Amino acid sequence: MLAPLDREPDPSGRAWELAVRVAVLFAIDPAGLGGVRVRAHAGPVRDAWLAMLKALMGERAWVRVPQSVTDERLLGGLDLPATLSAGRPISQSGLLATVDGGVLVLSMAERISRATAARITQAMDNAQVVVERDGIRQQSSTQFGVVALDEATPDDDGLPDALCDRMAFDIDLRAISPRFIDNAMASPEEITAARERLEKIELPEAMIDALCAVALALGVHSLRACSLALSAARASAAFDDNECCNDDDAQLAAALVLAPRATQLPHEDEPESDEAHAEPPQSPSDNDAPSPLSQQQAMEDRVLDSAQAAIPSNLLAALISGIKPARMGGKSGAHNDAGAHGRPVGSRRANHLRGRRLHLVDTLRAAAPWQRLRRALNGDAITKARILVRAEDFHVTRIRQRSASVTVFVVDASGSSAMHRLSEVKGAIEMLLAECYVRRDQVALVAFRGRSAELLLPPTRSLTAARRRLSGLPGGGGTPLASALEVTASLVDSLSRRGQSPLVVLLTDGRANVALDGSGGRERAQQEAMQSAQQLAQVQVPVLLIDTSPKPQQEAATLARAMRARYLPLPHAGSAQLAQTVRLASGTEPRAFG
Repeated sequence: MLAPLDREPDPSGRAWELAVRVAVLFAIDPAGLGGVRVRAHAGPVRDAWLAMLKALMGERAWVRVPQSVTDERLLGGLDLPATLSAGRPISQSGLLATVDGGVLVLSMAERISRATAARITQAMDNAQVVVERDGIRQQSSTQFGVVALDEATPDDDGLPDALCDRMAFDIDLRAISPRFIDNAMASPEEITAARERLEKIELPEAMIDALCAVALALGVHSLRACSLALSAARASAAFDDNECCNDDDAQLAAALVLAPRATQLPHEDEPESDEAHAEPPQSPSDNDAPSPLSQQQAMEDRVLDSAQAAIPSNLLAALISGIKPARMGGKSGAHNDAGAHGRPVGSRRANHLRGRRLHLVDTLRAAAPWQRLRRALNGDAITKARILVRAEDFHVTRIRQRSASVTVFVVDASGSSAMHRLSEVKGAIEMLLAECYVRRDQVALVAFRGRSAELLLPPTRSLTAARRRLSGLPGGGGTPLASALEVTASLVDSLSRRGQSPLVVLLTDGRANVALDGSGGRERAQQEAMQSAQQLAQVQVPVLLIDTSPKPQQEAATLARAMRARYLPLPHAGSAQLAQTVRLASGTEPRAFG
């Protein structure tokens, strides 16, 4: 029986127990549960988990897909060697068709292209693969689950959201010691028996309502998440040989499926103190028989408590601090077909090479269906032993080159509390610069005080140069906020034109009192600041506005809306907290479950 999931003193042992539970449920219903995201590098722990899952799957298909897989290999289509040999189009089945009923293992899933992910998710949604290209049309039914092996570093793109949305589970094996690895809690025979019982499992309406209510309380807005949680509850009931899902199944499903997707903490309802709303006393007979409404609320509370207890520790810390980890840009890179260096990401048709790499296989594949017609038109017997390739068949390799990320700090150095804020920013910049060598990131600093703003630290990854520039950073004076936003917009625009990906972190209370021409006047300065904020929004770069005032100010929130920025009140942030905030906002802080 899959007992309720409890926290153990040893997190490594609990993480392995969670991974085993996920393997058992996924082996019972791989297509219904969509998939498992496995966060781990190659090693004995990941190998042991994969071997356990493969043993539980029994005789079902187990197909590995490399991150560089082509559409023809994935979907099927033209068999190039056979076509060139026979002189006529010959089709072949792809990996998605051969995996029917089994598991599709994505190696280095963090590097999978969005196009490949779209083809996989389309096959998962439609339960079939349709190929219409190169003179071939074929349709194959397929149902499968996905195991995405995620070895992502902060410099990688991460899994596509569409694929993550269709996978029920997210487990982290990185912190597990090999000594905690033990045998699975089920045998292949038990898994097979559970599959046979799966279709007969009933889902009580009260449990469906409870899981949907818990998803809403945790800020999980995807309907697929609720559907996947219900599938997990049914698989758990089938494994326990129950005819109907119970509370334990619902709590397990919420902990494994909904908790890792949480975007907010549940809101606590304040008790009502008004005597006018007090319920009338109930008779003893009423107390002995709880109403269906109270039973439903009790179930929701139990399921919610189980899900909240299973929220990953670092995700819980982020939600408590008010920051939802999000990738705000600078990590996806840019496509450059003419580049000579980078990662190949497929090909595209091109009539002229012009110094670009020829993609030989796709060029031959485009030419193969036309060989018989071209030979007939040519009429030369010598050409029968040749492959006739024309300019319209040429395909060139598409190259993805990564763009460097630049975090631009824009700091309000005015007022009496400026020195305190500047010391926090100096410490945060030094912490972030210490990590830039690994991520190939840069940091810049714009400070504004007195009558204008100034670029004090151009984009750099040199910690020595940053410390030298930061040591004499002045503070005090007026607040030329509009000037700071114009300097920032000019800087990020130039960075974007050079192929870099800027992230702006603005620390201010939002109250401007110096206009662009250096004159005083709060009303005019505030109006010009709003206009400059709208101009910065047109540059289309991610912006995080941190309100540093003792109490959140309406001016800062309004300014954030004008520049389409994320607004975060953080009145007393230390250097470490500020650096952590930027990491979470930029997506460089990994999220682990375990």
